[in-house]
Amino acid sequence: MTWNIKGSYYENCSCTNTCPCTWSSMLAPATNDYCRANLAFKISEGEINGVSMNGVIFVIIVDAPPLMADGNWKVGVVVNDDTSDEQMEALGILMSGEIGGPPAMLGDLIGEMLGMERHPVSISQKGNDFQVQIGSSFDYSATIITNPMTEQPVKLVGMLHPAGEELKVANVHNSKGSIMGIEFGGENLSGYQTDFSWAA
Repeated sequence: MTWNIKGSYYENCSCTNTCPCTWSSMLAPATNDYCRANLAFKISEGEINGVSMNGVIFVIIVDAPPLMADGNWKVGVVVNDDTSDEQMEALGILMSGEIGGPPAMLGDLIGEMLGMERHPVSISQKGNDFQVQIGSSFDYSATIITNPMTEQPVKLVGMLHPAGEELKVANVHNSKGSIMGIEFGGENLSGYQTDFSWAA
């Protein structure tokens, strides 16, 4: 089966500075005694098994040990409430790892799947500012960090990360929420933004 999706990616995790698991390829622990993350994907175009995924938003919710390489993650998936049953089924196949791509790479790290739920999800971006909101359950706002001399985004490159090898670093000003049994929040937390492209 061939498939492809691409679009924009937004992240907030519970680390209190730039997430160590990104630059260490999961060999350095989180800044807390846990790692919790909200990984939001806004698909601009693509298809899975002949099903158009244009406009689908999905958010991977993660609760992991501080050293993510230890595995035993709890993972849930939230999809926007206007996602059709057909699109949700196709996304479920993708997230299972059955058809390859980044979800297959993460499969051995997942200890418990919490399922998939529909919620109203909105993602907005204006310039370097972005906000991700999941109904009344989760909300965070962030700004992509820029070099004050060049005004260009500060980036991590060469990453081992499901969204891609290059991530724009963001400061999450405020984050709060609890969904699928996973809760975290705070001020000035770690965040990233990039464009993503998955295919197999």
